[in-house]
Amino acid sequence: MENTTKTAIAKDLLEIQAVFLRPEEPFTWASGIHSPIYTDNRLILSAPTVRRQVEQAIADTIREHYPVAEMLMGTATAGIAHAALAASLLDLPMGYVRGGNKDHGRQNRIEGRLKSGQKVVVVEDLISTGGSVLEVVDALREAGAEVLGIVSIFTYGMQKSIDRLQQAKVPLHSLTDFDTILDVAAAQGMLTAAQIPQLKKFRDNPSDESWMQSSEQQNITQE
Repeated sequence: MENTTKTAIAKDLLEIQAVFLRPEEPFTWASGIHSPIYTDNRLILSAPTVRRQVEQAIADTIREHYPVAEMLMGTATAGIAHAALAASLLDLPMGYVRGGNKDHGRQNRIEGRLKSGQKVVVVEDLISTGGSVLEVVDALREAGAEVLGIVSIFTYGMQKSIDRLQQAKVPLHSLTDFDTILDVAAAQGMLTAAQIPQLKKFRDNPSDESWMQSSEQQNITQE
């Protein structure tokens, strides 16, 4: 993804508050981790101008990196709408993968007509540790699909996700990323220069809450 596109998407996500930074008053994730950032890419669907730009960027990324793609598969639930909209632009079939098998009917986990050997691109809204998207990749591979790779709207770029994706041998292309969000937020006065290394420290190890200390506090502690 070109830097200009990454920056433009980052600006859009910050503008509609799909990505919200609050290092001075951290959010609490479901896991209990205190985070300086909250991401809700579902808000993209309610912002038509941003939505068009995001879906076009997803389609362009697939054309560039996965030109032989035969089908898009969204992750449930956040990736479904984006996969459907991008598939429409590309004139490709799409489906989605549930978090688990249905408890009724045919008990499908994969929705949509998937043929064995079909070349598939997974569409995801957000990559954090990579665990959930790799469950989708595994389900598709077990069903006989050839997973070409993943396209996401945003990635934290956590080392855990990088290692997991490399181990699974599945490439990832993201429209924008954590570092670009920080650069744009700093340029717009949403963050101070001192806060950027704090937030990168969170990204490198979310479980280590020492990132919540300001640089001045850290200096005092070290002394």
